[in-house]
Amino acid sequence: MRTLDALDDAGRSGIATDLYELTMGAAYFDAGLAPTIGTFELFVRQLPENRSFLVAAGLAQAVEFLLAMRFDGRSIDYLRGLPVFSRAPAGFWEYLAGLRFTGDVHAIPEGTVAFAGEPLVRVRAPLIEAQIVETFLLATVNHQTLVASKAARVVQAAAGKGVIEFGARRAHGFPAALFAARAAVIGGCIGTSNTLAGQTFDIPVYGTAAHSFTMAFAHEAEAFRAYARTFPEHAILLVDTYDALEGARRAAALGAAVGGVRVDGGDLLVLSRAVREILDHAGLADAVIVASGDLDEDRIAALEAAQAPIDLYGVGTDLVTSRDAAALSGVYKLVMLETATERRAVRKLGAEKGTYPGVKQIYRSQDPDGRFREDVVALDTETVAGVPLLVPVIHGGKAGGPVTPLADLQTRARNQIAALPPDVRRLAHAAPYPVHVTPALRDLAERLHPER
Repeated sequence: MRTLDALDDAGRSGIATDLYELTMGAAYFDAGLAPTIGTFELFVRQLPENRSFLVAAGLAQAVEFLLAMRFDGRSIDYLRGLPVFSRAPAGFWEYLAGLRFTGDVHAIPEGTVAFAGEPLVRVRAPLIEAQIVETFLLATVNHQTLVASKAARVVQAAAGKGVIEFGARRAHGFPAALFAARAAVIGGCIGTSNTLAGQTFDIPVYGTAAHSFTMAFAHEAEAFRAYARTFPEHAILLVDTYDALEGARRAAALGAAVGGVRVDGGDLLVLSRAVREILDHAGLADAVIVASGDLDEDRIAALEAAQAPIDLYGVGTDLVTSRDAAALSGVYKLVMLETATERRAVRKLGAEKGTYPGVKQIYRSQDPDGRFREDVVALDTETVAGVPLLVPVIHGGKAGGPVTPLADLQTRARNQIAALPPDVRRLAHAAPYPVHVTPALRDLAERLHPER
């Protein structure tokens, strides 16, 4: 088996999970709990530092996995050969061979803003099915939500100017780069440099040339002429291989063949002003300036505050890795068990890792102007004012509807962020958004003390 084949398998293989999901599955089976229905909720315990909201993302890939998940013979043979499963019941392997996801999934639609403690995804399925999918769901939703949320901040800082995702080479592996590009577009980026992401998700792709292209020619001007000759309508020239201002002058000398220039570091405020002057003096007022080089929302906000004449921002490392907040505290917790005779809410106890029991819904209220006012987390049996956020996406193991186009997810995110109170969406020192728990849910949590 080629090792890269495992990446293809990961999107449908039941063993794309942690070992303990499978050991629990075997023990559930041995204990006769396979028919028991479990409801799990995926949520973020707390927002990362410098985040006042999240942008939900990754649901489409989570749904794809659930609908495609299988255990093939090779995977089952591998598991049976692990010493830990030496005493697993023989029927468990037959169970896995026929396992398909047959449950129901509710989720916050991608592009919706969300907050800590709110279920992003809710899974109700036979206990083993619901347990085994935990790892893939967390890996997928955590990652894409993290990147979409970071992208939203970067795009906000750019104040209406286009942001392009440039981070494939700095992502944590190419699969991460692929889905980071998707999440970045949900968060507001206008496109990506990643051509596979462009093909896969129908995302606009952007690119210029690297310093190596200029260095491959004897003279910078020769490199610029060669690039403009090959791409007469799309020539964005990287001007800072040697000296940014001299490079800008050489680019400007090509006249109308130049669509724009890119500056990849240095004092971008000073350089962009000087480059703009050079281009304008050459009659190239329509030529754009693209800035890149270790940019994040703070650097972009500072450039915008200083009115830097930059037209587009290319953001890589800090975007695809969310460097200032590199992980989400997303968890997937059991909240309800159902048998033929009983429906029982369950919870985890703990000062820092306790959970609210029961199947929940989130209700969002708005003021007359459409501004979000507050969210209320309630039991799904309660009637609460507001718009319910969790919607059905899988019913009985079948997809609940068509896939929403990526452009629509981006529009949703943009509208959702615009509806947040201004003090909540501030980049720095943002106010917390009010999220409340209903008295009924709080009372259930206080009454529920499982055997320890």
